[in-house]
Formats: sequence, structure tokens, C-alpha cells
Amino acid sequence: MDERKRESMIAYLRRRMAKVGMKAADVAAALAEDRLRQKSVRYRNAFGDTWDGKGNMPQWLQQATSAGQSLEHFAIAAPVKPADKRRPAVDWSKDPFAGSRLATLAP
Repeated sequence: MDERKRESMIAYLRRRMAKVGMKAADVAAALAEDRLRQKSVRYRNAFGDTWDGKGNMPQWLQQATSAGQSLEHFAIAAPVKPADKRRPAVDWSKDPFAGSRLATLAP
């Protein structure tokens, strides 16, 4: 998106927010609340219905488990932490092909 379109969009949104009485802090608080809610979700179905595991089990999950589906089927996996992306150090001093065309060919 080019800079002129971006500025135009921002101005439009600010006018609309002022018209309905919204403030930027309201939007920021709503976004933070959504992020917190998404982090606490533990179960989700294909339609996007979610449950955080607290309180009574929702109807969609009760029906699925009573029909024989396991609760683990709807569990959301914990986010996997990325592995260390550094490559292992290689000692090229003992490579007989270092500097030759054979060093760049794929096996």
C-alpha cells in the first residue's frame, strides 16, 4: 500500500471514530482483550467455536464428546517455540573439495 493511500485510510478512520465517539485507546484495549482471549483458548472446532476450559462445557463440545469424539481432538496445541536457527559450525580446513566446483554441486 503506498503512503498516500495509507494516510487517506488513516484520516478516514479517524473521522469515523470521531463521529461515533471512539478513541484510539478504546481500539487498543479491544485488541488487547482479543489477544488475551485468543491466548486462553484451549479447544476449538472447525466452525471457529472456542472454549477456554473454564466453566461449563459448551453445547457444541458436549454434543461432540457424547457422540464419541475425544476432547483431545478439539485441543489446541501449545505454540511450539522455534528451534535455534543457527547453523552448526563447519571446519572447512579438512574439506578436500573446498574452493573447487565440486564443493558447490548438490549430491
